[in-house]
Amino acid sequence: MPKYIPIKYEDFLHAIKLFNVDLKGQEQFAYSVYSYTVEGIDDLASANVFGDFQGINHLELIGYVVGEVTYFVSSLPKERIDAVIGDETVIMSISSMIADKYLSLNQFSYNEGSLTSRFSPVISTLYVYVNFMLNIVKNYNKKDPTSSLLADLFMKSINICRCTLDLIIRGFETEAFSCWRTLHECECALIVLINNGPTVLETYLRHMKYGLAFRDTMVDKDKQTEIFMSMKEEMKKYDLKSKDIKKFIEYGWLYSVPGVKEDETIKLNFRDGLEKVAGLSSYAKRYEMSSEIIHGTPLLVYSSREYFYFLTLLSTYESFFRLEQIFKEMVGKFVNKELFASYEAMRKVYYSQLVNLHKRELARFKAWQDKK
Repeated sequence: MPKYIPIKYEDFLHAIKLFNVDLKGQEQFAYSVYSYTVEGIDDLASANVFGDFQGINHLELIGYVVGEVTYFVSSLPKERIDAVIGDETVIMSISSMIADKYLSLNQFSYNEGSLTSRFSPVISTLYVYVNFMLNIVKNYNKKDPTSSLLADLFMKSINICRCTLDLIIRGFETEAFSCWRTLHECECALIVLINNGPTVLETYLRHMKYGLAFRDTMVDKDKQTEIFMSMKEEMKKYDLKSKDIKKFIEYGWLYSVPGVKEDETIKLNFRDGLEKVAGLSSYAKRYEMSSEIIHGTPLLVYSSREYFYFLTLLSTYESFFRLEQIFKEMVGKFVNKELFASYEAMRKVYYSQLVNLHKRELARFKAWQDKK
């Protein structure tokens, strides 16, 4: 008697809806593939091929089925679909590939182990908060390029925050720290843009156009040449040469921030430029360390997982707190009263929890360092 059996067809139909994929009327074919796959895995488990078999996660297995079947059917000419999917050999072949992928990536997947999980309050509380923020910002009505820029940059920042958490969950601590580096760059730009008004926003947008012209990506080549020449003229005002083009495109917009041109300590780079103007120079050492990881130094290979777990988690929380303050100030300006009220209600429940979680993890980090 089989130990593992397919779920009922009705339940299968309900499950595939969770993947939001159109099977184009091939649900029965997909179910046949799924059933064959379950039977094949059951045969192998009964023969004790796997040793201590963990069992079948049917929802995850159905995910592989949906992906494989959707891709396979889309590759067939319409006139051949019925004949091909009715071939039992085809069904068995696809189910065999799915079984290989499912077992390899689940039962025998290489895993260094994670130092946390998505169910930990440290992760899940922050995740639910940033998810709520994203759902609010997506309702923003983009009226003009400058206001759209702030919303888009904020969305990108929060998405990177979520990506960093995903990497931490999967045990990729150094990779997550590199991801935080990008988050830190985004938050610095957002802070400077928010704090310095429309003139700086317009200059930032102009430098985006400079970048497009420099990379030769504009369709209108006459316009591209015009923008490029305009950039060269602007560079002359600051006594910059051709070798300075890239850093001028990336950071030259900072000259429009009051006081920057007069401050000789501010340079056209991140650490001595954007990060400094944003008031976050205290993160310079962390940023430098993340750069070493990105460039494949020995720090990447022989790093302490625990150290980078704590450093990345705490850095991500701290970036989030600054972004949340920006969000709190922005949100009332571009959403309706109902959405704003729901945000305030959510904030009352979760923000203080996040502050306490950060304090607790910071204390754990210090205790870990004392032991080392």
